[in-house]
Amino acid sequence: MKKFIEFLRSRLFLMNFGGAVALITLALFMTHFWLNAFTRHGSSLSVPDLRGMRIENVEGFLQSKHLRFKIADSTVFDLSKPPGTVIEQDPQPDEKVKEERTIYLSITRSTPPGVKIPDLEDNSLRQAEAILKSYGLVRGQLIYKPDLAKNAVLEMQIKGRTVTKGMEVPKGTSVDLVLGDGFGNTKVPVPNLFRLSVDEAIFAIKASSLTVGALVYDGTVKDSSSAKVYRQFPAYDETVQISQGEPVDLFLTQSESVIKLHETPSNDEPDKLP
Repeated sequence: MKKFIEFLRSRLFLMNFGGAVALITLALFMTHFWLNAFTRHGSSLSVPDLRGMRIENVEGFLQSKHLRFKIADSTVFDLSKPPGTVIEQDPQPDEKVKEERTIYLSITRSTPPGVKIPDLEDNSLRQAEAILKSYGLVRGQLIYKPDLAKNAVLEMQIKGRTVTKGMEVPKGTSVDLVLGDGFGNTKVPVPNLFRLSVDEAIFAIKASSLTVGALVYDGTVKDSSSAKVYRQFPAYDETVQISQGEPVDLFLTQSESVIKLHETPSNDEPDKLP
């Protein structure tokens, strides 16, 4: 035991022990330094907001930030966004991550899925618009045809071709609606509006189940309420009838000479107001 204690106190032991401690300390320091360098301890980046970016612009943008990406989902179709638009990401914007972290992205699909055209016939315009929206379709042009059912869907068209329910089209397709105008094929005589004031002429047009078209004033008109009709289209002819709801254009002046210039035997007795 005495010899062992003397050995522990010997210069040889102390030198070896000191060398071992120094070697272990150096090894621990080097290991800690290597781990810090490898894991970039204390170094982090804020995740940028990629939502709304096109996927073709993401790669270069993330490379400049020392980040990577993978597409996790590309099955979503959104009418309001172009194909290949980032709609979700993980990690979320502003989260702290290490360099070279992979960001997982959800993007809109490049080709729309197919949907079947719903049955819209006999539905009102408002109902048809709601149904089209629920199917992911877009309401296109409104085309009116003579029919007593006003704003009721008579048929559906795509690019001028009639389509029927159950036909499959890409989601987002624009569907034109053919609607009834509420008048049908009823014919009415054209009223004689010559020399009537604007208000009188409009009243007479509506009383005949027609609509007011363009109001064209010549250069003599300073006060539109005092202007009078000197010409109309369609022209008055007691033998001619037009469909209910058709427009009647009015040409107006304040010049008596212009009115006399257009005076004809058929215009001698304009329609009397009720």
